[in-house]
Amino acid sequence: MTTHPPSGAQALVEALLTHDADTAFCVPGESYLAVLDALYDVRDRFKLVVCRQEGGAAYMADAYGKLTGKPGICFVTRGPGATNAAVGVHTAFQDSSPMILFIGQVGRGMLEREAFQEIDYRRMYGQMAKWVAQIDDASRIPEFISRAFHIATSGRPGPVVLALPEDMQHDACTVPQPQHYRRVMPAPAPSDMGELRARLSAAQRPLMILGGRGWSEAACSDIRRFAEAWKLPVACAFRYQDLFDNLHPQYVGDVGLGINPKLAARVREADLVLAVGPRLGESTTSGYALFDIPRPRQTLVHVHAGIDELGRVYAADLPINTGYAEFAAAACELAPPPALPWQDGVATARDEYLAWSEPPATPGDVQMGEVMRWLRARLPEDAIVCNGAGNYAIWLHRFYRYRRFATQLAPTNGSMGYGVPSAVAAKITHPQRMVVSFSGDGCFMMNGQEFATAVKYNAAVVFVVVNNGMYGTIRMHQEREFPERVSGTELANPDFAALAHAYGAFGEVVRSTAEFAPAFERALAANGPALIEVRTNPEVLTPAATIAQIRGQGRR
Repeated sequence: MTTHPPSGAQALVEALLTHDADTAFCVPGESYLAVLDALYDVRDRFKLVVCRQEGGAAYMADAYGKLTGKPGICFVTRGPGATNAAVGVHTAFQDSSPMILFIGQVGRGMLEREAFQEIDYRRMYGQMAKWVAQIDDASRIPEFISRAFHIATSGRPGPVVLALPEDMQHDACTVPQPQHYRRVMPAPAPSDMGELRARLSAAQRPLMILGGRGWSEAACSDIRRFAEAWKLPVACAFRYQDLFDNLHPQYVGDVGLGINPKLAARVREADLVLAVGPRLGESTTSGYALFDIPRPRQTLVHVHAGIDELGRVYAADLPINTGYAEFAAAACELAPPPALPWQDGVATARDEYLAWSEPPATPGDVQMGEVMRWLRARLPEDAIVCNGAGNYAIWLHRFYRYRRFATQLAPTNGSMGYGVPSAVAAKITHPQRMVVSFSGDGCFMMNGQEFATAVKYNAAVVFVVVNNGMYGTIRMHQEREFPERVSGTELANPDFAALAHAYGAFGEVVRSTAEFAPAFERALAANGPALIEVRTNPEVLTPAATIAQIRGQGRR
């Protein structure tokens, strides 16, 4: 019997298995039919999740990367498919999520003719991915895939984009696969850790801020032990609140959009800030206002896995290029001095956080703060909570309390439409864990079609749609800058619960705070995808301000 060498498509699938990939998210296209056929042969070992739009598929791959630390795999077709997927690639880049996006490409003989759906992906994705390439030679597939896994996971994690010419997928590939990739991460130098100990020992008002991707449960445990030994107040960067138990007596809040003013004052007044993982971007620095540029008033120790981030905006007194697990393990070995002058102030900072995270009353029959208070008591500590972008997320970030690593899925780049697909990916990846998705009405409609994907795979997510009939964040800015001149922010929505019924799933409308808890329990009992539409008072844009109040501020 004659045996044929594997095709490029078969070699690609073999390479994915070699590197321990087990799931891919896709929208099918004729430009990579050969890969789809090769995946058929391994369907008992590899899950192919078929999505309804490439943006949703890319978001799912991003969420998978966040949850597992392994590259999320996404397949899309050329042209329109690739442009749709760009939103997920941008999210993965700014969120430092490991991802590999494969794009079917026109045949090699048609390149540079503006063939049907042809795009040069190196130019298109050049600024929003760690590496963009095209595999023109099937014999180099093992090399390219190995490199893609190494780049996506090493240093500062992020997305890789590989284009697959349609005819290349049929060429023979006789090159053997390399060994499984190994994540490459620098370790801190002993001299750096010695200097850190000296600077911390001399501090009077230190603060540690955690953030970034590349953490693990073990690394979070190590950084907690370090914080406990040194009695440090610990804050988390924007949408990285699951890196430190929010019930821990040393957790003092999140440094992000809508920061507690008292915590912002503590950041400004700190004499040493130990930033482990965050890029110190716009959201985490309150528009670059918490630290002076380029030299902060505070002594800054900036720990980051990406060497390009160190010194990009802020000239740190001690920049440390290292992985976070490596840093946390080394930090555990640092012995604190006998006296820690700041430790009495940690309890005060904690009290300020607790007061900030207790919800105030707002106009209307639905008190979203009380809903969050109920959820933080009801959800298990390993529940995964997902959200996209919008003012509705303020209530979640401020009033919910994250307990464990890998329980918060939210885009740091403020991308709308993330809440639904990320939750589907989370439930498919961790079917035994409870998953709750939050979206605003505008946010849900951007990728709400992935509710169909949840139904297809019976992903038992509870989707909560907070409906106020507008693009709330933009309306907030609009009322502040141009009071009473409402333009482009009003929405006409479907009956979201009826929409869930149309998909064959559970749906219910909640119009008061008291209705939420029983509706949530019924949604869980449905044992499948379930949607709760929460109709809120459109006057309430934030926990602290109504439209009328914001208009009043805008007139002054």
